[in-house]
Amino acid sequence: MTSPISREFQVFVKPVGARCNLNCSYCYYLGKAELYEPAKLRVMPDEILEKYIKQQIEASTETDIFFSWHGGEPTLAELDFFRKIVKLQRKHKPAGRNIINGIQTNATLLNDSWCRFFSDESFFIGVSIDGPEEIHNKFRVSKDNKGSHNKTLKGYELLRKNNVSTELLTVVNSENVRFPLETYNWLKQLGSTFLTFLPLVVKDPGSDSGVSSISVASEAFGSFLKTVFDEWVVKDIGKIKIQIIEEAVRTAFSQEHTLCIFNKRCGGVPVVEQNGDFYSCDHFVDTDHLIGNICQTDLADLLDSERQLNFGQAKYDTLPQFCLDCPVLEMCNGECPRNRFINTPSGEPGLNYLCSGYMQFFMHIKPFVEAVATEWRRKGE
Repeated sequence: MTSPISREFQVFVKPVGARCNLNCSYCYYLGKAELYEPAKLRVMPDEILEKYIKQQIEASTETDIFFSWHGGEPTLAELDFFRKIVKLQRKHKPAGRNIINGIQTNATLLNDSWCRFFSDESFFIGVSIDGPEEIHNKFRVSKDNKGSHNKTLKGYELLRKNNVSTELLTVVNSENVRFPLETYNWLKQLGSTFLTFLPLVVKDPGSDSGVSSISVASEAFGSFLKTVFDEWVVKDIGKIKIQIIEEAVRTAFSQEHTLCIFNKRCGGVPVVEQNGDFYSCDHFVDTDHLIGNICQTDLADLLDSERQLNFGQAKYDTLPQFCLDCPVLEMCNGECPRNRFINTPSGEPGLNYLCSGYMQFFMHIKPFVEAVATEWRRKGE
């Protein structure tokens, strides 16, 4: 097959499927294990791993080739599995191309051997941590319901000791949303220069709000982000990167978003499960969004398939008029389709549950983004 000029994608690979050593009460992926329970695969087989790595390299059209290892908890695959990954990547890497690996982990299983490997192989590690101990341990617990904070912090400190590049990913939920400055300043003192805040939305049709009690309220999420921004813009601009602010600022330069939830179209962040199954998106791993399997169809063809392209285009095509008329549409683009389950003020379906919070935040930072754009144009004159 002939490659297009550019194909932008980031596959979330699940080497151990939904298996995890923790039992976080808000995890949306643990239940996906039921899809593969009869097979009882513990880890992606070698032949599928090599097929995937080879096909990922062939499908990538940029100089940098990104591999994103997710779970469950991907380190359950054990260190030798990741040594095998690097060996296979070297075997199939074309001259003049770069391979970049990233892992999203709870960090509780890391030791010096893992961290030396990550350092030697220049892995980029995202660590999931929700704030100080009492906040983090509210939801992020082990199978026997013990808090994971201390183990996560120990793993993170080992990563830092071995000079591994890290990003902290914080799920903003009903608990930590009440403590924006405490949460932000605590994360900041850990020393990472990359922070991501993800809103927790767990649907519950039986509740008045349509979401569970642990979910973040939309307005509260907007207020949380505004408070963090106001602190960041005074004290940390140029020192710390916060993903949602980075994404908003991209609009100042007329750049495409790098985060899928804010893109006009989605479908660029599919999942490859441990048996090679390809799903449209990490949040749509179900029978309706199973597009194929890399053992029968090459990854590039799955990415370019009509079903996958239609899935991505539907995000924009189904936007309510309320969104199309929004003054900050380009910053949000309706966010993730999985959260678009409430009605607009006029009663039109398909509005994002988080709309009011995002509107509050993006309108708050719009003057800053416009000032950045003005300065950039001035320097270009």
